[in-house]
Amino acid sequence: MRLLIVDDHPLVREALGTVLRSLRPDAAIGEASTAAQALAALRESPPVDLLLLDIRLPDQSGLDLLPLIAERHVGTAVVVLSGDLDKHTVQRALAAGAVGCIPKTEPREVLASALGLVLAGGVYIPPLAVGPEAPRPAAGAWTTPRATGRAAPTPSELGLTGRQVEVLALLMQGKNNKLICRALGLAEPTVKSHVSAILRALNVESRTEAVLAVTRLGWSLPSIPQAR
Repeated sequence: MRLLIVDDHPLVREALGTVLRSLRPDAAIGEASTAAQALAALRESPPVDLLLLDIRLPDQSGLDLLPLIAERHVGTAVVVLSGDLDKHTVQRALAAGAVGCIPKTEPREVLASALGLVLAGGVYIPPLAVGPEAPRPAAGAWTTPRATGRAAPTPSELGLTGRQVEVLALLMQGKNNKLICRALGLAEPTVKSHVSAILRALNVESRTEAVLAVTRLGWSLPSIPQAR
């Protein structure tokens, strides 16, 4: 496994490297201090499996770098780190392809737990993005069990099929349509149709909102084996 830390502060890179080595002792861990160095490292072999990306880089915003990584390096999972994350930034990062957002202010234990989740194929969303201060759903939209006092609906109760639940599980891992096609052996139009059905069932308009919705609902989704 190859990991890459992109941050312009040497002490931050050192601290992140220590956490990653505790989680993956056998991984090759590289470092970059600028967006240009990060892109150069991504072009090297073997491919980078996980990239930790600071938002504030000296030559380019990490948020602007995300779409390039998503387009050119579809197998690389990206976790955004920042000292000043807010809900808007988290949503923008997830929409651009990040599989997690971690505030740099989090203690080591939380950082290690979040990175462990991502390394296991999950998506980490910080509490600030789903806390009580989050925007309330519009009229007619789904509401959380806490808000209604009722048990959360199950996927089947919202009309999702078994195959759509599998697609949703891969969406929660940050997979794009092409990777979902590969994992499930489906044609891209079929995957697009399933994604549209998922968004309708959750009464949301984007993948980011779907991730937040499923996080609030607390669903346990199936583990999908990686395509060979």
